[in-house]
Amino acid sequence: MTTHSNIKPDPGKQSGDDRYARQICFAPLGADGQQQLAAGRALVCGCGALGSVIANTLVRAGVGMVRIVDRDFLEMNNLQRQVIFNEKDVTSGLPKAIAAAQNLATVNSQVTIEPVVEDVTYANIDTIAADVDVIVDGTDNFETRMLINDFAVKEARPWIYGGCIGAEGQTMTILPGKTACLGCLMPELPPPGTTPTCDTAGILGPVVNVIASFEAMEAIKILSGNLEATNRQLMIFEMWHNRVRQLDTTKLFKTGTCLTCAKHKFRWLDGNLSSGSAVLCGRNSVQIGAPAGGQVSFPQLAQKLASVGEVTHNRYLLRVTIAEHQLTVFADGRTIVAGTDDISTARTLVAKYIGS
Repeated sequence: MTTHSNIKPDPGKQSGDDRYARQICFAPLGADGQQQLAAGRALVCGCGALGSVIANTLVRAGVGMVRIVDRDFLEMNNLQRQVIFNEKDVTSGLPKAIAAAQNLATVNSQVTIEPVVEDVTYANIDTIAADVDVIVDGTDNFETRMLINDFAVKEARPWIYGGCIGAEGQTMTILPGKTACLGCLMPELPPPGTTPTCDTAGILGPVVNVIASFEAMEAIKILSGNLEATNRQLMIFEMWHNRVRQLDTTKLFKTGTCLTCAKHKFRWLDGNLSSGSAVLCGRNSVQIGAPAGGQVSFPQLAQKLASVGEVTHNRYLLRVTIAEHQLTVFADGRTIVAGTDDISTARTLVAKYIGS
């Protein structure tokens, strides 16, 4: 796991701090619940629209350790809905996880924040998620969500699913062995091109805040030892037309037909269904997975690419602009190709300029 610059609590600020007084006054949480939050460990998968609100809320609530894993870097259009970032973060060229950790460290010095600049895959999820108490979904694709679902069910780890598009969002808390899992709700992924994306349907900031806040509240219930208060239904919010629906998923769970939670077939965790590449929602960009071979030497790669385009790099990523495309290479070998949503084109560019 590539963790960068863990930001740990300041012991000098642990005593005499009444920052949680309003939370403790809420009787169902109380002082005991706050103490459990302080001992809790949360993983926020993805730090875009949903993840930035979730991470912000959990850090302010005093969750003891918040690990933020994200595969991407910041762009100006993120600021419309990704609430912990600013224009300076965009121009800095930092990955989202690093910028998020730096900004949140100024909010609550009592929390350990662990930024991880990686793509969550079947090869690393055990390392990334092994020591946390809850996983909260801030991702933008169902392949990663199904992988998280496999891991959570196998390891009996609570997790909270959430997703948004347009003005609609949905969320569901998954308690393995007690509730339906995402596999119960979605046995197979929809075929490519059959569901709306941020490019085709857009997305409004308020629905992001609603879904992310609901997810964060569920995580706080779990981490504070209040499992009985968690929501056991699929919640659907359609905010433009002012509709809220709750769907009972108990029957799905009780059928005993789910390949994941009933039959314990972990197809995503086994790596059998991993594509290795992904079109990034709303970005006109494609991510190409890391080849075998370990970490990238940015100085060496920059020298190699100097003759083909403008190259910049920092300790986290290297960026080269070649005609209408921009290639961003991360230390783990992943590359995001901007300027196309065609995976074949992206693979060709990476093979040609970076190497396969």
